[in-house]
Amino acid sequence: MARSGYQWTTNTFLKRAMDALKLEEHYETLLVMPRREVRVELAIRMDDGSLGNFIGYRIQHDNSRGPYKGGLRYHPKADIDQVRSLASLMTWKTAVIDVPFGGAKGGIDADPAKLSVLELERLTRRFVVQIHDFIGERMDIPAPDVNTDQRVMGWFFDQYTRHHGFAPGVVTGKPVALHGSLGREAATGRGCLIAIREVLAAAGETVDGTSFAVQGFGNVGSWFARLVHAQRGKIVAVSDVRGGVHAGDGLDIPKLVEHAKATGSVVGFTGATPITNKELFAVDCDVLVPAALGHVIDENVAKDVLARYVLEAANGPCTVHGSDTLAQRGILCVPDIWANAGGVTASYFEWVQNLQQHRWTEERVNEELELHVVQGHRRIRETMARFGCSMRTAAFVLAVERVKAATDLRGIG
Repeated sequence: MARSGYQWTTNTFLKRAMDALKLEEHYETLLVMPRREVRVELAIRMDDGSLGNFIGYRIQHDNSRGPYKGGLRYHPKADIDQVRSLASLMTWKTAVIDVPFGGAKGGIDADPAKLSVLELERLTRRFVVQIHDFIGERMDIPAPDVNTDQRVMGWFFDQYTRHHGFAPGVVTGKPVALHGSLGREAATGRGCLIAIREVLAAAGETVDGTSFAVQGFGNVGSWFARLVHAQRGKIVAVSDVRGGVHAGDGLDIPKLVEHAKATGSVVGFTGATPITNKELFAVDCDVLVPAALGHVIDENVAKDVLARYVLEAANGPCTVHGSDTLAQRGILCVPDIWANAGGVTASYFEWVQNLQQHRWTEERVNEELELHVVQGHRRIRETMARFGCSMRTAAFVLAVERVKAATDLRGIG
């Protein structure tokens, strides 16, 4: 395995936790290897009459603690290595935040920007046709991820019901009008806010007056920025795939959100200085928030980071060497498997509502989310003290302990 790929990164962080726990060697196979890998060919008719061919994956990593759970992303760079890594991360994410799920991930090697709405719908429905026997309300529950949203989940749910009947809990992140949950859309960003609030509080600081630079202004990044702004935090820089903007005194986030909705990008926002994505990582701020894709902070980028904290709102934004460089420089990295677990936590709430056919209020969703994230922070801090390790290793240790306990209790055979 290449010593720089997504899977190697995840397995390296995992190995450090297993070494700290002094686990027997056979657990390395049990806890690292996926339970099932599904690869499907997806042929759809394009709008111009031609045939489009795509590859789809669903990797089911572990279900010791409950049904497989994890998002579905559409991205031209989605491949088996990336999806395996993300499936593994979901196992540890659901364990550290303590919701009764395992880990899975799905991916299709498509660029949604190059597909029409009808082509996206055909692609989604074709994927469901190919994998519907491997998913289900009590088997494997997908959710939105990069370049997928409520609309895609609605198509997914509808296609699944054509094969198996009414089963709203088969997928989460659905539109509220289609058995989705109030509060789900903002949940990952809200969970990130709660996470950094707790980390700052442990150092005697508050969100109010703290400066942030956010790389990525999709669902997670934009909601995080809005929620931070509402608590008087200062967002000094934001970027998306086309570029970024910077304002040392703070950006007007509500106006920036409207600008991005109107133009499709943060680029060109009035009253701000244009910057590149690379320049954003070196912005002078208190908290750097990578909220887009993985492996954006490698060793070279980490050397230029000026922030005191890195909040991993994205999945796997740091390489091993990037993470180690941040640690060597005294920069606290708040790990993704806890920091961005708000989304899967709210997905759990949606799933429970679907199974019970009973809707929660948004206030209840937010209150329960708060409890899970805060409790996760408390347990991670206790684990850091117990093992004398980094926050990332402590989060993995806590997760591995929980998955190992379930594995041992269920037995093998």
